[in-house]
Amino acid sequence: MAEDLTDQYRKNGYAVARGVFDRYEIDELAHAFERVHDEAMMLGRSYRLQNVFFKITHDVTLRPIVRYVQWPSYFNRTLDRYRRSARVLKILAPMLGINVKQVINQMHWKPPGTANFEFGYHQDCRTPQPRDAFHDLANSFIQTGIAIDPQNTENGAMVVYPGSQTLGELPFDTSESPIEQPLNENDLERLGLDPDKAVTLDMEPGDVALWSVHTLHGSGPNRSNSDRRFYINGYIKAENSDRGEWAFRNGVSQPLSGRLALVHYEALNEKPGPMFVD
Repeated sequence: MAEDLTDQYRKNGYAVARGVFDRYEIDELAHAFERVHDEAMMLGRSYRLQNVFFKITHDVTLRPIVRYVQWPSYFNRTLDRYRRSARVLKILAPMLGINVKQVINQMHWKPPGTANFEFGYHQDCRTPQPRDAFHDLANSFIQTGIAIDPQNTENGAMVVYPGSQTLGELPFDTSESPIEQPLNENDLERLGLDPDKAVTLDMEPGDVALWSVHTLHGSGPNRSNSDRRFYINGYIKAENSDRGEWAFRNGVSQPLSGRLALVHYEALNEKPGPMFVD
């Protein structure tokens, strides 16, 4: 299976490993999502503590909505365990080897009734910052996502553009975050791409998607009556990253412990928090 996934990934810029985690494991992850969500709702506003960041926005009724949480694995052991699962390494090792760091650890929510919550088309090569801390990203970085709920067009599943990983870094307006943008076919047309070739990643709970740092992707609104939760983890060859927390060292799973690593939050040591962020 790992060989087939590698072939699909290299050809299309993405692949989906089916049934990696069973329903009991997904129940465990779902409970972790519920616990973290409850903590976020008690905060009520965006909040930072060191590398941990709760992104909370509000709908038109001023109801707080949890968009995502960065690095929940520092305080939730269940999430820490699944980000460094041996099954994840089995998927990654043919492409990244057995010494792997992690630079993305995020929980994403799209609750029902939030039709305006989308991710515009983008490439993840914008995410690892500063650029000079990461080397040969195209061949060293893989993003993954574990489906906690069924993922489909109705509830805003991820949409990818096959083969876009071969186009390199594309000219997007970097002044706006993709989380603030709608999934718009016009963005593809402006790049000379055919919107009809975009593919929705239909997934079942326990499936794991993987995609390249240059793969064009986004996701639409949740128009269903059910939640859409996605556990995203981004991995990089350790020798090509000056930052990040260890996930696997010589093939051995590495729990988070000791001094926090510098990842993306530049003021980790100067302004560690805790603090609310407007």
